[in-house]
Amino acid sequence: MHEDGNGDGRGVESDVAASGVDQPAFLALERELTVLLRRARANQGEMAREVHPDLESAAYGLLVRLDECGSQRATELAAYIGVGKATMSRQLRALEELGLVAREPDPADGRAWLVALTQEGHDRVTRVRAARRARYAGRLEDWDSREVAELARLLNQLNRGMEK
Repeated sequence: MHEDGNGDGRGVESDVAASGVDQPAFLALERELTVLLRRARANQGEMAREVHPDLESAAYGLLVRLDECGSQRATELAAYIGVGKATMSRQLRALEELGLVAREPDPADGRAWLVALTQEGHDRVTRVRAARRARYAGRLEDWDSREVAELARLLNQLNRGMEK
């Protein structure tokens, strides 16, 4: 039996059983999220290659973030993606070399830099995201629009809960 780290002698298995996560609903949730995440990782690689053949899969999320939120500091991007400074610096350097992002001085702090999409980066990301949404629309064409909206709402609620 594994210790739960609290030193009370109860194992992780007893905590899981006691909390009810072995219910069919949680088992189904785990299974479906596993399939969804596996497919999402594969799709992210495809999307990255559509933006640029040399783009790393992980960097696609950075481009989308910059497209949605505008210029950001590298530290903000690293925190959002969940990587360290060195990894973020490497990814940003690669994106700069591909001509997809550029650094500009932060007007609020002359010592800091902001990262922004170049026009080329914006155009490529916009095109790929539109194609992605078209694929979703095609795959969900037999869904009612209210069901699609409800799925988006529930996924948003799940994502907010995962941030805690």
